[in-house]
Amino acid sequence: MKESLSIGSLLNEGRPLKSVEFFPPKDDAAGERMLKAAAEIKRLEPDFVSITYGAGGSTRGTSLKYARLLQEEFGFRVMPHLTCVGHSKVELGEIIDEFYEAGFRNIMALRGDPPKGETNFRPHPDGLSYANELVIHIKELHDDISIGVAGYPEIHPEAPSPADDINNLVRKVKAGATFITTQLFFDNNAYFKFVDDCRNAGIMIPVIPGILPVLSLAQVRRFCDMCQAKLPEGLENSLKAAGDDASLAQNAGIDWAHEQVRNLLGNGAPGFHLYILNRARAIRQLTERLVDEGLIASSA
Repeated sequence: MKESLSIGSLLNEGRPLKSVEFFPPKDDAAGERMLKAAAEIKRLEPDFVSITYGAGGSTRGTSLKYARLLQEEFGFRVMPHLTCVGHSKVELGEIIDEFYEAGFRNIMALRGDPPKGETNFRPHPDGLSYANELVIHIKELHDDISIGVAGYPEIHPEAPSPADDINNLVRKVKAGATFITTQLFFDNNAYFKFVDDCRNAGIMIPVIPGILPVLSLAQVRRFCDMCQAKLPEGLENSLKAAGDDASLAQNAGIDWAHEQVRNLLGNGAPGFHLYILNRARAIRQLTERLVDEGLIASSA
């Protein structure tokens, strides 16, 4: 098992980090596919991996099961996600303690999305309403946990304005967040402006860019609608040119992600976090290219 070094400590080393996000599989077959991808990703030695948490705690048991597998069988440094949705403060404390007892020293603290079929977030009557409250709760229970929080380069869909969105992030940082991981974006200018806005607001913790290597035009349009991210014309045209050829479309997505990461690292980003959708191909190809270009160290 990897030593329980915090992600904050890794970021202090000053080298670009690479990390990936898994999501809890819905059935045993999907679980096998995820673990197969994890075995391939292990050879690439990511600095950490995260695993998401279903709305309303719908994947609580599954998330913990696979987080433990990723940690114990593959030796990953794992950052479980945790959301406020559907839990009382007491229940959240139990989950945080459960994570801690399992050896996790990093948590991604999120308010969370409404459960499927609902459009508005409704806090548990005895729960927490905002991510900054969850950060405070984690710190009260285990001060040595390194806490990641979310940032939105193209504004959170519910935020009234970019200024309000940054103010919400300030509250999370003041509560004790260690670093920020961004929502996906496809235009690096959005990330660099977001970092500038953070710094101007007094937020000095690292901002890790979140990158999605897209698989198809339909997929990226769906994600852009959901996250209110802008779809650059160049990426859209490349995916259109791929037509119905899934392999060509995936290559176009990886090419775009590679250019994003190359530019981000070249301009001082502290690393990159890949939304891989439980697939290994994107991080494998990106890692090979970035090593060849001397932007990250070889894991061999």
